[in-house]
Amino acid sequence: SGGRAPPAAGDGPLADLVIRRALLSVSDKTGLEEFARGLAELDVELVASTGTAAFLAECGIEATRVEELTETPELLGGRVKTLHPRIHAAILARRDHPDDLATLEEHGISPFDLVCVSLYPFAQIATRHGVTEQDAVELIDIGGPSMLRGAAKNFAHVAPVCRPERYGQILAELRESDEIALETRRVL
Repeated sequence: SGGRAPPAAGDGPLADLVIRRALLSVSDKTGLEEFARGLAELDVELVASTGTAAFLAECGIEATRVEELTETPELLGGRVKTLHPRIHAAILARRDHPDDLATLEEHGISPFDLVCVSLYPFAQIATRHGVTEQDAVELIDIGGPSMLRGAAKNFAHVAPVCRPERYGQILAELRESDEIALETRRVL
C-alpha cells in the first residue's frame, strides 16, 4: 500500500500535485521505458497491469503488478483485470473529502497520483482482414477507458496521461518543481 499517507484534507483540490504513486497500463509501449524510468528515479511507486509490468520487468524497472494490489488474479480469460475497487477507489478518491480519505484508510488503499493508460487500438485491429466478430469483441477495452475516465474526472487530484508525446513534458515538470500543476492536469 505504498507506505505514504495521502495529502491532508487541507491541501485542497487546487494545489499542485506531488506524484508519489503511478498506475501504468498501456498497449502502446512507445516511450514507456523512459517515462517509467524517469518516474522511478523521482521515487514514484509504480503499479502496472500484467502486460505493462512484464514489459517494465524486461527493461529492469520494478513495478507492483495490479493483481498483487487487488489480491485477485485476472478473471474470465483476462476480461477482468483492473475493474476492482482497490484500483478505482485509488483513482477516484478526492483528497479534500475527509470521508474519501477515511474510506481509503479503512480499506488500506493508497491513492494514485498519476494514471497512464493508452487505449487499445480497437479500430485498427478489428478492421484487419480475417478478424472475426468474436475476436473483435474480445478486443473491446473496458478497464483502460474506465481508469482513464476516472483519472480525468478526478484531475484535481490525479494526473491523467494517455499520450506518449506528453511523457517528456510531464517528466520535465516533475524534475523542475516536483509537482504537476493544476493547469497541466486540466489540459491532460
